[in-house]
Amino acid sequence: MVELGTWSLTRAALIILLLPRSLEECGHISLPTSTVRLGDSITASCTISPNCSHLGPESQILWKLGTQLQLGERQQRLADGSQESTITLPPLNRPRDLLSCCLRWGNSVQILDQAELWAGHPPAAPHNLSCLMNLTTNSLICQWEPGPHNHLPTNFTLKSFKSRDNCQTQEDSILDCVPKDGDTHCSIPRKYLQLYRHMGIWVQAENALGTGKSPQLCLVPMDVVKLEPPTLWALAPSPEVAPPQPGCLLLRWELWKPSLYIEQKCELRHQPQLGEASWALVGPLLPETLQYELCGLLPSTAYTLQMRCVRWPLPGQWSNWSPSLILTTAQRAPIVRLDTWWRQRQLDPRTVDVQLFWKPVPLDKYSGQIQGYLVRPPGQTGAVPALCNTTELSCTFHLPSEAREVVLVAYNTAGTSHPTPVVFLESRGPPLARLHTTARDPHSLWVGWEPPSPRPRGYVIAWGLGPPSPSSSNMTWKMEHNGNISGTLLQENIRPFQLYEITVTPLYQDTVGPSQHIYAYSQEMAPSHTPELHLKHIGKTWAQLEWEPQAPELGKSPLTHYTIFWTNAQDQSFFTTLNASSHGLVLHGLEPASLYHVRLMASSKAGATNSTSLTLMTLALEESELHILLGLFGLLVLLICLCGASRFCCRPSRKNPLWPSVPDPAHSSLGSWVPTIMVEEAFQLPSLRDPGMPPITKITVLEEEEKKPGPWESNDNSGTCGLPTLVQAYVLQGDPRTPSTQPQPPSSTNDQVFYGQVLGSPTGPGPGHYLRCDSTQPLLGGLTPSPKFYENLWFQNSPLRTPEPLVPNQEDDCVFGPLLDFPLLQGLQVHGVEGLGGI
Repeated sequence: MVELGTWSLTRAALIILLLPRSLEECGHISLPTSTVRLGDSITASCTISPNCSHLGPESQILWKLGTQLQLGERQQRLADGSQESTITLPPLNRPRDLLSCCLRWGNSVQILDQAELWAGHPPAAPHNLSCLMNLTTNSLICQWEPGPHNHLPTNFTLKSFKSRDNCQTQEDSILDCVPKDGDTHCSIPRKYLQLYRHMGIWVQAENALGTGKSPQLCLVPMDVVKLEPPTLWALAPSPEVAPPQPGCLLLRWELWKPSLYIEQKCELRHQPQLGEASWALVGPLLPETLQYELCGLLPSTAYTLQMRCVRWPLPGQWSNWSPSLILTTAQRAPIVRLDTWWRQRQLDPRTVDVQLFWKPVPLDKYSGQIQGYLVRPPGQTGAVPALCNTTELSCTFHLPSEAREVVLVAYNTAGTSHPTPVVFLESRGPPLARLHTTARDPHSLWVGWEPPSPRPRGYVIAWGLGPPSPSSSNMTWKMEHNGNISGTLLQENIRPFQLYEITVTPLYQDTVGPSQHIYAYSQEMAPSHTPELHLKHIGKTWAQLEWEPQAPELGKSPLTHYTIFWTNAQDQSFFTTLNASSHGLVLHGLEPASLYHVRLMASSKAGATNSTSLTLMTLALEESELHILLGLFGLLVLLICLCGASRFCCRPSRKNPLWPSVPDPAHSSLGSWVPTIMVEEAFQLPSLRDPGMPPITKITVLEEEEKKPGPWESNDNSGTCGLPTLVQAYVLQGDPRTPSTQPQPPSSTNDQVFYGQVLGSPTGPGPGHYLRCDSTQPLLGGLTPSPKFYENLWFQNSPLRTPEPLVPNQEDDCVFGPLLDFPLLQGLQVHGVEGLGGI
């Protein structure tokens, strides 16, 4: 608060210094008070001296509170010529504000004077006043709590006086104690005190609006003395001091030296470091003893201890708690029950190898910690070496074959536990009826059985890794003392994908039953091995594979099926599935001289495992087989070509075949000489019924002969063309469809005609006649020349047009008549003329 007032005065002085010299004494603000209660209003006046050179008759005085300009309520001229403006400010709602008196000076506003306004509340009475006599500083230290903040600079003063009648009357005043700024405590020096005389003490708070006083505290300085805490120490062992009992601690302490002449009492508190236990308080402890045995604690447990003291029996203040001391209680002999189990192996006729297992079960929550275990023969003292002295929970030793018992104890520094006899019983009890397991989750196994009759008194369940790992190297076991149960849950040292061998042995009163064992997984994995593929035989398009099925794995599900995969060089994959009893497969449909990758996958209920890949190459085709295949392929192509050609040539729609069909004349008729003519095929031939053109028939004789002109022949070649010497043409005119009934006169010549002789003149008006020759000369004995285009007219593919009469051409061999009058055909008793009706 003082700092805030100093800052305001500095600012006001700075403003005055910055004012022009002619305005330093022009104006003055008058206030009834500069501090008001928060929310109250105040009236202020501003007086401008007549000596102000800038004051005109119409000058206007303005007020400024914060940043807002406003006119005063009244402005008047006084008798001395000065002007005065009065204003009543609204309720102040801020703890601090600045009020300015201004004069309008041209176009600007000039500040003439300023006053700082404070708003707040009267100080509240301080409370919770307390005082302590500190023997270290040898002063009375008092502290208090101030009231709520009042927004005004407040001064605190610690006032006191001396009194003889419980502070009812004030005798001697003590110098006031003024704390430093911001502090809420103050110390009265020893020179102003009377240690055993009453003092009245109070705190006074004062600001501009009022004063507040705390309740008066009446005390004697020594009655409020506060001692320093003692120092704790552990009591060192010595011949004069017996060692502490189990669960006890021995400790001592040293008092604060300035308080050695003061009678006092102390308290001790302790707390175990383990867990979240609360502090336990022990006291009062008289300082004359300076040592103490703290009992009732947990054995082998670390404790934290602290101590404090107070003036006693006179009044005083408790000291602070001493620094912590950590001590550990003594050991207690183990109070446990040792469950045991064993395995025996005969080394030789006189020695037995025994593997003994045990588990400690504490019988008391205050049982001492176990530091080790001893295995001794029964009846032997500690002077004889033990069979085993170990900190583990198992031990292996040798015994004579006739030995049937040992003794097991647990020990620590406080002693040993009660001995536990271990009797090696013979296996003569009834066995379990049935043993089965079920996997509850990947880290537990349920093993069940059917209790035998009579019921045993308990069971021993042991489990460990199965083959190929030896189960005895990492065996876990437990004992069930309830013989009526039919199963138990195994949760210790169970991991997934591991084969465990579980053994259950019933325990009877004086004997044990035979052990039953089973193999199981808490979580089964795919088969660990897959049979290896072998190639037995291979051909050009096949390959025979085989594999040797492996023996079933212990505790695992049997195989359900095999899957064979093979891939060719083009990355085309194929597969087939076989049942689990298969041990071979023949791959068919392979390509010769091709590379294949084959693998085998064995599957069970838990998954599948692939074998290594087998690479094989099929055999290549031999050269002879290649030739045979090429020949067969060529024949196939030729056959396809022939079939296509025959289909093309024999189509009924073709009008001009590639070659004529010439049957054997001795076994056919004229109808077979003429190819089948479809309806759409129309030959453009001259009509045989046309009277304007006589029919023409030409016969060629294939033997050279001399021709003599007959009586009906003429040497004129105007009607016929000259014939070659080797070929004679005989022409018969007339209607070939009209049967000839005239007799055939004998020939007037002696010339030989091979197949027939023509009678009549070719130029005569009447029809000609011919006689068949009885010659036995073969038909067409000589070379037959190729037929001309006009000798087989039905082979020609003539366009459809109006028939024109055939005109003999001198360049040809002179066609003179229709084919039906061919003497050769007439002599052979040609039939089937009715088939030519369409010509």
